[in-house]
Amino acid sequence: MNRIDKKPLSELGYNFVPKEFLKNGQTEFDHRIKNINLLDFRALTDKEIQILEANLNEAESWQDIYVKEGFNPYLVKNCRFFGINRIGILESCYLEFKNLHMPVGLYNSTLISCDFGDNVAIDRVNLLSHYQIGNEVMILQVNELATTSTAKFGNGIVKDGEDERIRIWLELGNENGGRKVVPFVGMRPADAYLWMQDREDSELQQKYFEMTKAEFSSERGFYGQIGDRTVIKNTGIIKDVNMGSDTYIKGANKLKNLTILSFPHASTQIGEGCEIVNGIIHEGCRIFYGVKAVRFILESHSQLKYGARLINSFLGSNSTISCCEVLNSLIFPAHEQHHNNSFLCASVIKGQSNMAAGATIGSNHNSRGADGELQAGRGFWPGLAVALKHNSKFASFNLISKGNYQAEIHNPLPFSLLGNDETNGGLLIIAGYWFQYNMYALARNAWKFDKRDVRTDKNMLLEYDFLAPDTISEILEGIKLMEYWVGNTLEPNQTREKSMVLGKSWLLNPENANNPLAIYAENIENSKRNTRVAKCHRAYQIFNDLLFYHAAKEWLATIERHPDKTPLDLLNHTLLHATAIQKWDNLGGQLIPAGIVVELKDKIKSGQLTRWSQVHKIYEKQASLYYDQKFENALNGLIQMADQHINNPEFIQKWLEKAMEMSDFLTAGIENSRAKDFNDPFRLAMFGNAQEMEKVIGSIHENEFISNAKQHAKNFHHKLKELMSSIKK
Repeated sequence: MNRIDKKPLSELGYNFVPKEFLKNGQTEFDHRIKNINLLDFRALTDKEIQILEANLNEAESWQDIYVKEGFNPYLVKNCRFFGINRIGILESCYLEFKNLHMPVGLYNSTLISCDFGDNVAIDRVNLLSHYQIGNEVMILQVNELATTSTAKFGNGIVKDGEDERIRIWLELGNENGGRKVVPFVGMRPADAYLWMQDREDSELQQKYFEMTKAEFSSERGFYGQIGDRTVIKNTGIIKDVNMGSDTYIKGANKLKNLTILSFPHASTQIGEGCEIVNGIIHEGCRIFYGVKAVRFILESHSQLKYGARLINSFLGSNSTISCCEVLNSLIFPAHEQHHNNSFLCASVIKGQSNMAAGATIGSNHNSRGADGELQAGRGFWPGLAVALKHNSKFASFNLISKGNYQAEIHNPLPFSLLGNDETNGGLLIIAGYWFQYNMYALARNAWKFDKRDVRTDKNMLLEYDFLAPDTISEILEGIKLMEYWVGNTLEPNQTREKSMVLGKSWLLNPENANNPLAIYAENIENSKRNTRVAKCHRAYQIFNDLLFYHAAKEWLATIERHPDKTPLDLLNHTLLHATAIQKWDNLGGQLIPAGIVVELKDKIKSGQLTRWSQVHKIYEKQASLYYDQKFENALNGLIQMADQHINNPEFIQKWLEKAMEMSDFLTAGIENSRAKDFNDPFRLAMFGNAQEMEKVIGSIHENEFISNAKQHAKNFHHKLKELMSSIKK
């Protein structure tokens, strides 16, 4: 039975916080009056009350209505007031936003215990309760706009007197909630990723929980906030929602228990048909057309569109999900997922990712429980109609070709293409695929994601370059793996060391470049079928040469950062630390040495760090150190491949020459891989002639990205030649 209590009308708008939850000396208005200056307001005059009543306004007590000097009673019509309301300046003018024009004032609304800023335009709000509204806010035709005394605004809070079971958790990375975290305003993907790990360490997990509880007050009685210049129109229910300035909401069905961050320079917008519950939306986001989002965090400048479903998930900044469904996932920044039949579940995707139409990631399970997980490094790209099963793990920049993959996969080889071997059966891995066949897409994506990073608050240093400490570590591991796979294929059942020596000898021999040797890998797929690795010989050369190129590139960047030091001094100084950092962690798109992450966890566990803001300071400190550490890491990779001291002038000459050769190779790869689209005779079949095709799709010679890549390579050559000349002197 529904419980409906009858109470005196004079109490409507009061007792917002039940007396049993008020501490000694507290009132229900304490949190409300912190946000306003009571001295700005005065009581109504008798004449103002007469005008208000003549305009068909009603109030249970006109003595509970307070106004600023500059209040115009003629601009309040057909409203009902309950509780204490404060109204700012009302001028005889109208507000215009896009095609919406509204006269300043309060019209045709029921208003309960609200504070209104200057020159607001409120019309046909059936219930507006316990909100503090900024200046020049426009609200038109809303069924319910209310705040409750236990409002949490999307945070994982339990208010005084509430049961712990109502706390909101985000069940990220695992459908059973085994990696759940408590959301809070300002939470970063790095925070969530840290918390999701080390589940066996109950002491560390408890510290995370205590740090998060410290972010909130458990007291009741916080009023909802609507920032300056916010526009809300034609919306159903808005309940327990905080909104920053310049928020724009139009035609939403239901918004409940949310924080919507928005600023003049980064406005957040929510559009038609959306139903959004229990979430945190950061600045600059766009949510339109039938989106359903429940228990989520949406980082800055991301988009949900066209019926997207985001449930129990964290979506990083500069990302777009259109039409698709995402459940129980932590997604780092720069993720793209379009098309109505793309599905992503129980995954950790580490950014710069793209899911194609029909991709189904984690929808089926190989066990009796829904506890499988998928993890993928940067640049993960499941292609058309890919179906992947739990548990699977992929290195950075793995492309999965169309197919149903019946078993779990663990592929540690970066920059590779995985597919089903239709000719010979089994799983096929094309090593170094991107550098050999699609360099244009690889390089353009790095450029594109950097250009699309429109965050106004760059609180994490995001790495978009495909060559960075994480991928260099994977390249070094990939080199060792290819040596072992080749050696084991040539002579099975040898020790790992002997296999690697044998494999390295075979891979370094240029005569084997076209050798049809079928190379097989072990422990990649959880099945009885074979895993064949193609293009090993060429990929091995490319991986080695990339280490030379990357180290030279970072040397030049370091020289530019430290113009007061000579290149050799910088090299020698950096070499002192070049072997210190071997492994890196990707924390929400920011690369941090694994040792620092271990130290961070130890400090949290020991109580040295007790607030998330302190953790964020460590992210910032590491960002300031990153570029010099990146150079150290690049030199470390080169050291592992070199057979002599790398600061030897003779070796430096060889090193920089090889870097220029690799630069030429990469630049040619960018143009050649893109040229395939223009030289494809089947594409020409769509047009009457080559001239028409050029009008429709453009000319490769006018491609701005290719032109920029060529100019960049030219500048790179010039700088390296200058560097070589300075060292010879």
